[in-house]
Amino acid sequence: MALPPPDPQFVLRGTGAAVHTLHFSCGGSGPDIPLLFSGSENGFIHVWNLKTHRVDSALDGHGRKSVYCVQTMGGKDRLLSQGRDQRICLWDLAEGRTSVTDSVFTEHVGFCRCSLLKVAQGRWLMAMAARSLEEVQILELPSKTSVCTLKPEVGAKLGMPMCLKLWQLNCDSQPVLLAGYEDGSVVLWNVSMGKALSQVICHQEPVMSLDFDVEKAKGISGSSEKVLSIWSLNEQQNLQVCKTHKLVNAGISDISIRPDKKILATAGWDHRIRIFGWKKLKPLAVLDYHTATVHCVSFSDHSSPRERLLAAGAKDQRISVWSIYAQT
Repeated sequence: MALPPPDPQFVLRGTGAAVHTLHFSCGGSGPDIPLLFSGSENGFIHVWNLKTHRVDSALDGHGRKSVYCVQTMGGKDRLLSQGRDQRICLWDLAEGRTSVTDSVFTEHVGFCRCSLLKVAQGRWLMAMAARSLEEVQILELPSKTSVCTLKPEVGAKLGMPMCLKLWQLNCDSQPVLLAGYEDGSVVLWNVSMGKALSQVICHQEPVMSLDFDVEKAKGISGSSEKVLSIWSLNEQQNLQVCKTHKLVNAGISDISIRPDKKILATAGWDHRIRIFGWKKLKPLAVLDYHTATVHCVSFSDHSSPRERLLAAGAKDQRISVWSIYAQT
């Protein structure tokens, strides 16, 4: 007999709007308080204290336009956020500050989240959808120097980039970008050369979300359809679809593989969070709490596996936090 799915460990309320993005910062040592950052449709970023389950601070830097990406940059005090005001903001939160220290105007009208990759101490690459519909721009932060613009070949008709994932095999290897596009394809780009290495059609509809396991060279993507697509990258840098998984209901807003690469979570338009084993994509649990579309899922970066959490944010203005640690 399968065990019944758990209830949320706790629920965070008080964002006052649909929740579109979540990001944990729990990996600190010593007396560091574990935090969860959330971005909402009303333009606010809330910093949640996971010990008290209350908001420590509310940041307002996107002119009340929806925030759909938040990420820390090497610690709790430096934050990056992206909103529908076409701005990416950098924040300094040290010593209780709540100030935007710099910003990048993206000129992109969609809702493609930017992707960050740490390339050296204090240096980051950031991929973001550019002003021209099909292009992706790569900047270096904090200098905001343009590294390259990735343009599909003439006549490729990929449509807009919908989701981005910058990664590198190790600190000596070249950074690469996986981009999911409006036409349902995933493209692998070499960032230093500014050229596409391979492309695979994963979906009939726009790719809404993707995640990638660098160690296994295997990724997963979801769209508005009833299908999850699993694809791999061989040593010749060719992408190929190796498996598809049919879902009960259509529509995936977000996908996240847990840092230990054991399980993954999907955020569904059917109000549910689904948990799968990553090795064989075996369905493990359906978490049924929310009353509207789940927009985002995020795993915590606690150093101890037993403390690891999963958070989900939804259109119902709630954030559910789950403990689904399994020793297997």
